Amino acid sequence: MSESNSPRSPRPESPTLSREPLQYLKREMDDLLSRFSSDWLGDWMAKEFTPAVDVSETDEAVAVAVDVPGVKGDDIQLEVAGSVLRIRGERKEEKEEKNKSFHRIERRWGTFSRTIPLPCSVVEGKVTADYRDGVLHVHLPKSETAKAHKIRVKTHGTDGM
Repeated sequence: MSESNSPRSPRPESPTLSREPLQYLKREMDDLLSRFSSDWLGDWMAKEFTPAVDVSETDEAVAVAVDVPGVKGDDIQLEVAGSVLRIRGERKEEKEEKNKSFHRIERRWGTFSRTIPLPCSVVEGKVTADYRDGVLHVHLPKSETAKAHKIRVKTHGTDGM
């Protein structure tokens, strides 16, 4: 199957272009298995899908972006426990119209669940989520213990000794 027929967004062509080679391998395996399930096994395994996730970090917070087009905001649940974010939801199947023949069905529907380890502890009570244009944006402020603190070095004398 060519990349243009894949239901996933384009990715770097090689793991050397990616920051995380193991994440690249996982995405490739997920994509391979999803194509296998829809192309070979038919519809019985296609009741779930795995949305793509980006995790980034600043000095103040961790940000997570999740591609979930076609999912209503009310159908998404978030849970933060310690340094783990769990995202669950469902993309509901569109009802087929009568007197219509399909030549190709590639869009995924069904439930999804992602458990994302966070790089540090966060303030659970201050987590916010915003859903727009098919992308869920989760903002997770870092706890004080997870933030980097600058320490001033005191010097004694002119040579620092």
